[in-house]
Amino acid sequence: MIKANGSQIITKLLELEGIKTVAGIPGGSILPLYDELNRSNIKHVLVRHEQAAGFIAQGMTRSTGKPAVCMATSGPGAMNLLTAIADARCDSVPIVAFTGQVNTSLIGTDAFQEADTFGLSFPITKHSMMVKNALELLEAVPKAFQIAVSGRPGPVLIDVPRDVQTQVVEFEKWPDVSKKKSPSVSIKFETPEEELEKNASLMAEVLLNSRHPVLYLGGGCNDEKASAEIKKLLKVIDAAVVTSLMGIGAYPRSASNNFGMVGMHGSYAANKAIHDADAVLALGVRFDDRATGAIAKFCPEAKILHIDIDAAEINKILPSYISIVSDIRKALPVLVKKLEDTKNTPELGECKIARFQWLGELETVFRESESIELGRPEGVSSVNPRAFIKSIPEAAEKAGVHENEIIVTTDVGQHQMWSAQYYPVEHARQFLTSGSLGTMGFGLPVALGAALANPEKRVVCISGDGSIMMNLQEMATLAEQNLNVTVFVFQNGSLGMVRQQQEYLFEKNYSASIFDKVPDFMTLAAGFGIDAVDACADSEWYKKAFTPGPHFVKIDISMAENVLPFVKAGSANIDAIRN
Repeated sequence: MIKANGSQIITKLLELEGIKTVAGIPGGSILPLYDELNRSNIKHVLVRHEQAAGFIAQGMTRSTGKPAVCMATSGPGAMNLLTAIADARCDSVPIVAFTGQVNTSLIGTDAFQEADTFGLSFPITKHSMMVKNALELLEAVPKAFQIAVSGRPGPVLIDVPRDVQTQVVEFEKWPDVSKKKSPSVSIKFETPEEELEKNASLMAEVLLNSRHPVLYLGGGCNDEKASAEIKKLLKVIDAAVVTSLMGIGAYPRSASNNFGMVGMHGSYAANKAIHDADAVLALGVRFDDRATGAIAKFCPEAKILHIDIDAAEINKILPSYISIVSDIRKALPVLVKKLEDTKNTPELGECKIARFQWLGELETVFRESESIELGRPEGVSSVNPRAFIKSIPEAAEKAGVHENEIIVTTDVGQHQMWSAQYYPVEHARQFLTSGSLGTMGFGLPVALGAALANPEKRVVCISGDGSIMMNLQEMATLAEQNLNVTVFVFQNGSLGMVRQQQEYLFEKNYSASIFDKVPDFMTLAAGFGIDAVDACADSEWYKKAFTPGPHFVKIDISMAENVLPFVKAGSANIDAIRN
């Protein structure tokens, strides 16, 4: 028989799950677990705010695809963690969070640092559990990891009272975490094999008979295997490629048929492509309102072919002509085979010529609009943030860091949209950003997580002088861990995206969007022990910014720099851009 307490069980099971690093902050209700953690081989990263622990876990997961772990104590600690958990839920990121709780006898008595973590987390997690007995952990922990990654991924929270962490129990053996414990949490309502084959044939027929086919790629495509299948698909049929914000990286930015991101800040060519499409193959994407604009005018003439792992997304926003509920990596090889079987039919030649001509027209539109955006009117001397962001890989190359060795994280705001539009993302899991929840403060701690999980790479965090303040305290964690992270902060003395919306939508009534006092970021960085360089004052800033270890780069830009195109929420993307 094995004898162990709850903390020992959690720690051992984390080791069996392959967890090497966790992030968190200790507190009274989780101290027994920390006591045991310090005896294990698991590295603990001490953050300065619990929210950052959740985002560090996200950074590890988003950059590798493997579930990561964060921890917090009860009450305020757990509450601080919830924003990062909600962000993970919105973007389908599989992390596992452990929170301490007051002793079971005190639950419901308003004890010191008591909060209903389980109840509060329930609507923002994929699954939540409160463990009342140490033996339950033997099932709960492996189940949490299984639920997090199965079907549509998402965060799982385990709330563990302090006395459960210290409770000693006996059991026969450790669970085999390699075995699936919960078959019920596999893909719900998955399309049966026979129907998948039939629907894939129908999709192939529609695509081959279309003149303006578009592949619309979402976050469900943003891993190496799915990306490889998409490339195989595009060898069989010529099609325009557009992405959601979360889909950036699923297909190389340099490809001539990749017209960028759709939506209110998407490229003109991408919005034109999807507006003019006669068939849209939507892969792992959910037709978010920021992408579609006025839904009735989004791909108005197209037949929607939708493949998604979550049955709830099918027909939720737009009706599908044909749909498949499946993992993209399973469904796409079937579709490719169907396309290969019928692509050479003589009557399809005319459609193929039309597709070729249309793609050429879109590419011309895309390249022309991009060159206009990257150019500068005469007399404007401030740094063009779009051009600067686009040039980061080239600058890194001069310093000996290849573009394939870079992972990019962003905060939320104008800099995020400029990065989405102009950073040349070539690979899956290379561009990490907060999509659905749009959480300011995301970029820096996620960069730490990505760097922890990918020590051989350089992580670039692109932020603004508003967002960086949300989790600035993690500069201390960055310095302490001595990670290969370069933090770029665009400084314009305002909440740029808020100010821009006030300019366009509120008659330039700039209410609470302009800072009266801007911090001295160079001094702040130095105070945290991080080398800082002003890119506007030093033309060779890259020589310092890409050497090993953490670095900080400040870039001053004009407050008048806006994100274009700008489409009012609820408007038709294509009509608003044309006007």
